[in-house]
Amino acid sequence: MNKPTDLSATTFTLNGQHAQCHPAPGQRLSEMLREQLDARDVKIGCNAGDCGACTVLVDGAPVCACLMPAQQAAGRAVETPAGLHANDPVAHALGESFQNHGAAQCGICTPGMMASAVALLRANPQPTETQVQDALGGVLCRCTGYRKIIDAVMGAPAITRAAQGHAGDAIRRLDGADKVAGREAFGDDIAPPGTLEVLVIRSPFPRAGFTFGDLDGFVANTTGVEAVLTAADITGRNVFGVIPQFMDQPVFAEGETRFRGEAVAAVIAAPEVIRTFDPASFPVAWQDRPASTDIHNAQTDRAAQLHEGRDNNVMCGGFVACGDAKAALASADVSVTGHYQSGFVEHAYIEPEAGFARMDGDRVEVYACTQAPVMDLEALEIILGWDRSRIRVVPTGVGGGFGSKLDISVQPYLAMAAIKTGKPVRLTYSRSESMQSTTKRHPSDIRLSIGADRSGKITGYDFYGEFDTGAYASWGPTVANRVPVHASGPYSIPNYRAESKGIHTNNPPSGAFRGFGVPQAAIAQESLFDVLADKLGLDPLEFRILNALENNAPTVCGQVFSQGVGIRACLEALRPAWAKERGAAAAFNAANTTLKRGVGIAAGWYGCGNTSLPNPSTIKAGIRADGTIVLHQGAMDIGQGANTVISQLFATALGVPVHALTLIGADTDVTPDAGKTSASRQTYVSGNAARLSGAAMRAQILERMNVAEDAQLEIADGIIHATDNAGRHSFALSSLSADGEGYVLRSEETYDPPTKPLDENGQGAPYAQFGYAAHLVVVEVDTAFGTVKPLHFVAAHDVGKAINPMLVEGQVQGGIAQGLGMALMEEYLPGRTENLHDYLIPTIGDMPPVETLIIEEPDAQGPYGAKGLGEHVLIPTAPAILNAIHNAAGVRITQVPATPARVRAALKAKSHD
Repeated sequence: MNKPTDLSATTFTLNGQHAQCHPAPGQRLSEMLREQLDARDVKIGCNAGDCGACTVLVDGAPVCACLMPAQQAAGRAVETPAGLHANDPVAHALGESFQNHGAAQCGICTPGMMASAVALLRANPQPTETQVQDALGGVLCRCTGYRKIIDAVMGAPAITRAAQGHAGDAIRRLDGADKVAGREAFGDDIAPPGTLEVLVIRSPFPRAGFTFGDLDGFVANTTGVEAVLTAADITGRNVFGVIPQFMDQPVFAEGETRFRGEAVAAVIAAPEVIRTFDPASFPVAWQDRPASTDIHNAQTDRAAQLHEGRDNNVMCGGFVACGDAKAALASADVSVTGHYQSGFVEHAYIEPEAGFARMDGDRVEVYACTQAPVMDLEALEIILGWDRSRIRVVPTGVGGGFGSKLDISVQPYLAMAAIKTGKPVRLTYSRSESMQSTTKRHPSDIRLSIGADRSGKITGYDFYGEFDTGAYASWGPTVANRVPVHASGPYSIPNYRAESKGIHTNNPPSGAFRGFGVPQAAIAQESLFDVLADKLGLDPLEFRILNALENNAPTVCGQVFSQGVGIRACLEALRPAWAKERGAAAAFNAANTTLKRGVGIAAGWYGCGNTSLPNPSTIKAGIRADGTIVLHQGAMDIGQGANTVISQLFATALGVPVHALTLIGADTDVTPDAGKTSASRQTYVSGNAARLSGAAMRAQILERMNVAEDAQLEIADGIIHATDNAGRHSFALSSLSADGEGYVLRSEETYDPPTKPLDENGQGAPYAQFGYAAHLVVVEVDTAFGTVKPLHFVAAHDVGKAINPMLVEGQVQGGIAQGLGMALMEEYLPGRTENLHDYLIPTIGDMPPVETLIIEEPDAQGPYGAKGLGEHVLIPTAPAILNAIHNAAGVRITQVPATPARVRAALKAKSHD
């Protein structure tokens, strides 16, 4: 007897197996796969077909699963990235190539990239670069800069090699296999299907008063709604922030909101309710009020004051001075002045903020994508009013951060919802919600004057910059203090004055974004350097070399480094490419009228870690009786490679292969605080802690075994073998007693960079190390349309010691891609560009080849001489592009992004001069 047919079911083949689901009307294929079939390898970044992270193969063709109704899968063959990796030899080989090239960084876009690439390789096993770009053009990546993805798909030679994995070895990422197989769990991948969901109610206006209606009645009369959260539910203090004296942002606004997207309440309900919930049905009444959205208007008497005690909406300022800048400028043989502006830039990580929370007895556990788990715990202590022993924060995989995931987002709503309902809850921001409510790069308005003598030596420098910090402080004080220290660039300037201010507006909060204000300052400084060099009749590269900072010369803060100042080496490394590309561009321009090519350079520096503040990291390790070496690695890996680099440094110090280590990641219950992942600090600070921990463990072993310091160690099967000039020695770990964590040997070490406070003139030792960079770029300008196309980059980076050269290349390419976006296309406009369709970031077709020149000028403080890298790359990229535009077309762009409209307007203005 035949069974009755289930007419409501959607039946199809999933990764070669029969599958049947009952999707709701209009449900997306991506949601059905993730929530009904546990295919969490299908990632969701936008739900609009803009990012491509959810790409799967349907009957062999790539499809954005977020755009396909689930019912349309009926009778078809669907393959997800995890299924492809497990079942398809092409996909498995591609996964190996991705790992060999370092083509997966944070990993959130990797499944979509892999699915698209498999479809291409099935049809064309040896594609050209253009064919790869066409096939993968619908998938966005924010980390890699795409070049390593292209290399991986084309099977280009890779620099990875089998090795011990010690400092200097180009090895695969230790966490790479899970990324390419789709196994890495991000913030939205943790919660079981059916978990209660949280939806945040947000202000539709930049500034608004509001009142609630009958919230109890809303809960009682709305089927599926469990509870509502407001400021009244906060049991501690309704405030958070990252700098104690500037904590000013409420979890839920009270009475008035200060920016569009600010939270006022949250609804906790079943998934089916949240799926169709209309925020307009929530009982809240809004009163639109006059807002200050411009830093100049915000400082006038007629502007509403956002915070008490911050006169004229000035949050704070920064100041550095040495010599007499005003007098030096007045007496300079040649001087120039410029005015430069930049707007909001969105982080645009492909993973929106997401997480999961549950109660464990009287404790709350929060799982979320974060760059700073211990900072999250400290924030929840304040908000909940609970002792930290009752709070656990467990980071998930982080699908890109770049600074914004240093601030809390979903964490307090999850914790409060789990506490109020006593049930597990989940929350994932929509793309528009993420872009409305999370931090941005600070818009800047900078005025700068520079003077020099006839030989080209800089004699005077005066910088003044105002930065839009938005409605709340976030990392604005850090930007205000860091900018004056860095605004000189890596140059020797005897007479210097730099002042900055952070200004509150009714815009989204501005926070940390790869460089903390230094990229904005570098646009002004490096652009005006070219103007000054031109006025002096000097070659721009030689002008920079002439003024480059050197060992034993003071910075503008009076700090002197006896070694490791690598900017001159970076600039000199560009000399061959500078001569070659300038000649080629001149020949091209002589033969073309509309298309013009230009070559630009710029340099940069960046102090690693906090500015003149404590900045410790702690790394713990243990050895079990069976010989397992466990490294508690709490430095968040957001794609930059901390899991791998810090393990390499520990393994080097201990003297064992890196693959002998078992990693336990960040977890506030079991892993010490390695500090936040920001300010290019992890390789330097946490790396030093790892080195010290490895060395301490090694010292214990050598002492117990009474062997030479240079003994070779092997640890396996419960035995430590040590070989020195006296022979081979063995030690049974079972002879030692285990502690409460099961370790018979353990080490835990902390490193805090040596810095000194700045005085009233900004003199002191703000950072224990700087990293240095110089970039060259060739661009092509279409003078008819104003379009700018970068053709090639050469990037010289002084990293002190390249702990993993493959990861260095990945950071360089990824940072250049973000700098390219800042220079040419990225412009966040509140209320207008709150999606990845209207807000443009570079695609695979926008990113040209990059030649990375690794410079190694060892740092006195860095582990094995290493310096940080993450922020440094973005800093010189935009000004190099702007200088190249001028070299090509003769126009100076002083406001970024240099969109076609702005470039074309400048060209028209030039033609009328």
